[in-house]
Parts: sequence; C-alpha cells; structure tokens
Amino acid sequence: MDYTDLEKLKDRLPVHPGILRKNDYLNSAVLIPLVMIDDEFNFLFEKRAAQIRQGGEVCFPGGEIDPKVDSSFRDTALRETVEELKIQKEKISIIGILDTLIGPMGVTVDSVIGTLDIKDISSLNFDRNEVEKIFLIPVSFFTKNEPEKYHVRLEINPTEVDKNGDKINTLPVKELQLPDRYSKTWRGRKHEILVYKTSEGIIWGLTAALIYEVIQKMRQ
Repeated sequence: MDYTDLEKLKDRLPVHPGILRKNDYLNSAVLIPLVMIDDEFNFLFEKRAAQIRQGGEVCFPGGEIDPKVDSSFRDTALRETVEELKIQKEKISIIGILDTLIGPMGVTVDSVIGTLDIKDISSLNFDRNEVEKIFLIPVSFFTKNEPEKYHVRLEINPTEVDKNGDKINTLPVKELQLPDRYSKTWRGRKHEILVYKTSEGIIWGLTAALIYEVIQKMRQ
C-alpha cells in the first residue's frame, strides 16, 4: 500500500456511514401508514394471513427489499403497500423516514412514514392472500400507554445438528486454533422486547419498536 492507494481508500469511504455488510442481513422495508379520521391521526395495521410466514401477527405493510425491482427501500415500502392494501400510489404521501432498525434475528427494517389519503379503511380492498384484516388505532393510544418490556437472551452457537441428527461444527474452533471457549455456546446480551396490549390484540417485536420510536420523536 502506498500514498496512491491511501487516496483511493479515502475517496471510497462513505460520506454518510451506514451499516457495514448490510447485505449479510435479510433487508426489509415497511410503510408506517397514518390515516386521519375525525381530526385525529391513526396508525393503520395489518394482521397477517394465517398461511404466510409469521401468520396471525400484527405488522405494518412491507416486505423484503428486492434490488432487481426496487431502486431504494422507499420503493420497496411503497410497492409492498400498494400490493397489500390495493391502494393507489398517488394516495400515499411520504413525510419522512426513521433510522434503520436491526432485529435480533438478522433482519434490518428501513421504515417510511406516510399518510394515506382515504376517508376510511373500508375503501381498501386489501390482498386477502397476505392480509387477514386491517385496522386503525389512534396514535394517542400509544402516547398515553407505555409498552410493557420483556427480555430474551441471545446466544451464538458454533455447532448445528443436521437432518440426520449429526452434529456439525459450523465454526471449526480447534482447526483454526481459536480459544476453546468459542467451541461452546456464547452467551450474548439481553435483548429488550416491547409489547403493546390493544383492543385489537398484541402488537410486539419490531412493529412495537417502530411505534415506540415514532412516539419518542413526537415527544422530543
């Protein structure tokens, strides 16, 4: 490496640092939809259809980022919302974005906050293959009610068991001459789980974390 290489490195460093090796994660994007009803904004939620991944859980419209289709995570959030809610793109107005949320199980969520130009949700003929139902909860509910907080402990395991029941060393600690402690399960840190109890059921996990961040921004 010489001074020429150093200058090349300098030129290629990010102006606005992001998430290093972000593509190692499952990258997703959601829209946090706000709907004005009776002079008050409401969050719009989906209850996922039973037959899809994480069926029966409450979420915002969104999905996995497809770089072949989407030029940005904003495109993903809008595309997925249009597909799931069957709403015209022109009826969605973007007001801003949140910071990237990194989930404990290797998922990133980039979220866009936007308003929907609709009078009520009965006008939305949503995709019932993916969505069981949609519903509104006033933003004021979340400003008045703090989430309950629970914890899980994350662990890293250097081994796994295959379909035949055989143990596989996914990290060959001895062969790499790494310290023996890494051949055992690494006990990680506690991870906080937020839970909102609502009249429409439990809202928790990443969706609850996004709600919490929006509310904190409002309070600031």
